[in-house]
Amino acid sequence: MSGNYESSPSPSEVGFSLVSRRTLLAGAAAVGGAVVLAACGDDSEGSEGTSGGTETTAAGGGGDTGEVSFGSNYSDEKPKAAMQAALDATGLSVKVNTVDHNTYQEQFNTYIQQPDDVVCWFAGYRMRAFAGKGVVGDISDVWEGLGDMSDGFKNASTGLDGKQYFVPFYFYPWAIHYRRSLFEEKGYEVPTTWDDLLALCEKMKADGITPFSAANDGGWPQMGMFDMINLRTNGYDFHVSLMGGKESWTDDKVKKVFENWSTILDYYQPDVNGRTWQDAATALGNKETGMYLLGTFVTSNFDPATDPAAQEIIDDIDFFAFPEIDPAHGQDAVEAPIDGFMMAKSPKNDAGARALLGALGAAASIDAYLAVDPSSVAANSAAKTDGYSALQKKSAELVGSAKYIAQFLDRDTDPDFAAKVVGKALQDFLSDPTTIDTVLATVEEQKQTYTFE
Repeated sequence: MSGNYESSPSPSEVGFSLVSRRTLLAGAAAVGGAVVLAACGDDSEGSEGTSGGTETTAAGGGGDTGEVSFGSNYSDEKPKAAMQAALDATGLSVKVNTVDHNTYQEQFNTYIQQPDDVVCWFAGYRMRAFAGKGVVGDISDVWEGLGDMSDGFKNASTGLDGKQYFVPFYFYPWAIHYRRSLFEEKGYEVPTTWDDLLALCEKMKADGITPFSAANDGGWPQMGMFDMINLRTNGYDFHVSLMGGKESWTDDKVKKVFENWSTILDYYQPDVNGRTWQDAATALGNKETGMYLLGTFVTSNFDPATDPAAQEIIDDIDFFAFPEIDPAHGQDAVEAPIDGFMMAKSPKNDAGARALLGALGAAASIDAYLAVDPSSVAANSAAKTDGYSALQKKSAELVGSAKYIAQFLDRDTDPDFAAKVVGKALQDFLSDPTTIDTVLATVEEQKQTYTFE
């Protein structure tokens, strides 16, 4: 088991395997030297990125809106070029302030006090925390023009006061992945309920297949399993409230999540805490395991450039939504981290900022982005999908039809609390499932030392 707690990857760090693409998730070292953002905040998220500085583009003149400043963490070469294409497609005059991805996150708490007009950020708790502090602007009026965004995306962009503070750009979903050929060969059917899932696990076990690939090295992969079981057991509202520090971890509802989870642990690969997500993905690819709950970046584990069998595996991977546990909640919530944009509390160019956010939320901008970097899935339902892989198209359908979109545990709560408290608790539970009461009591006690949104 790794001694360090890591973060789950953001959509800007990972994507879908297209032809021969491999995404590395190794955390980048902090970039030294002078940067545009000053001081350090406490909201960190690892990524590769080395470029910093400012560039200006004037696309189409911008009408009467004037120049808009745009704070960007798209510092790697391809995403940076893709974002430039998206901004050009808005027809507005935009001054871009690009800072390496890692530094941007680390120093965001200070930066947001005097930000650019429009800034890159993340949906869910990461957005709500700053909305609650009153340091980002209400853009509910912008949302009146975003008719191609689903209710799920709107909910993920809404603060605790019911107003919108975020415009989604793209995402990736978490789901249960499997190899279609294995299911066809064995006659397995995709489960839609918890009982169906348990029955399928028994069939796989009888066939000599370990039902679930299971990894938790770094402390974050199994957060996804907790999230999905909680969403299916207690619903989206309770999940968000728990993540926001407003519910007790010793509540019977939370204990029920771990009791449900305990029923599938016998179907896991052993020694889950010591396994990387890549090793678990390899087992799925080899058909040693039957299913794997992970983000769709699972396909990036397979590299056609070095492995002749990789493309066949990528093309064979499919996924299904996490099964229903309580009919009251059905399958109405999905987990899909979302990257997008917020507006400064008091932008120097208010009208221009709102115009830019509306344009970035439109199909033309994300289409321009994907034309350069086609590894993401657009939040806008009117975006072009002719270049999507089958997995991307299915991702768009799954998330686009969701009533609620959760962001993943370390994005839906205080990141430090997620890593140091909940992440450790999940590792302890997985090591010894009989310690549920002790684990939850410890989480609740340590929660008292944190201030949530």
